[in-house]
Amino acid sequence: MRALTRRRWLTAALLAPLAPAGVQAQPARPLVWATTTSVEQSGLLAHLLPVLQRETGLRVRVVALGSGQALDLGRRGDADVLLVHDPPAELRFMAEGWGQQRRLIMRNDLVLLGPAHDPAGVRGLRDAAQALARIAAHDAVLVSRGDRSGTHEAERRLWQQAGWDPERVPQRRACGCGMGAALTLAAGLGGYVLADRATWLAWPRHGELALLVEGDARLANPYHLIVVHPQRHPHVRAEEARRLADWLVGPRAQRLIGSFRLRGQVAFEPAAALSD
Repeated sequence: MRALTRRRWLTAALLAPLAPAGVQAQPARPLVWATTTSVEQSGLLAHLLPVLQRETGLRVRVVALGSGQALDLGRRGDADVLLVHDPPAELRFMAEGWGQQRRLIMRNDLVLLGPAHDPAGVRGLRDAAQALARIAAHDAVLVSRGDRSGTHEAERRLWQQAGWDPERVPQRRACGCGMGAALTLAAGLGGYVLADRATWLAWPRHGELALLVEGDARLANPYHLIVVHPQRHPHVRAEEARRLADWLVGPRAQRLIGSFRLRGQVAFEPAAALSD
């Protein structure tokens, strides 16, 4: 009986399928890439992913949510790599040892949108905090993401600089939603909203909100890629995440990012043209 069992084991071993020489076996699961709703809803990911997967062979599963939620996924080890746009939170994440490397990928900007008749009179202001203060003083509706996204955190910092507690602004509506939904709500309420330029340009009802405030240096919106640290979560696919990072900062991906346009405008400025 032992001899028969041994022969069966040897036969099974010999018949087991072998990977061709030089070909790596596919990972048990795809690389989990947590990124922001602005990157996904703008259409940039659809522009990049086919080329990324063809040129690197990486299998990628994208999870699109706010930057704060993406960083939480990294802390829990539920994502391998993050593309986020909240620099203060990113630096805390790195200082706490959750990230192995952080690399600048691209940048766009945030803009303040609102009804064309502009009841708060903020059109043309170059100080975004002053614009929020005027909106609050006029009891005009302002829709907030309210979801710990990079855009929401930028708005919170502007409120602090304006000397207002956002929780005490009576007409502020926190939706706890993605950027596209926040734009739709602001248009429906005739209110104001802080948004990233790319999602606004890609939003199908683009003409229903007027661009009122832009150009404040505090509205710069950099995106960094962070590889989750394998010492914190040994199961993460850090090697594949580093390959993704190398591809995104490489010339091919940077050209693709620079060529991505919405309504004739460059949606994201590639890191090759920036300093961190």
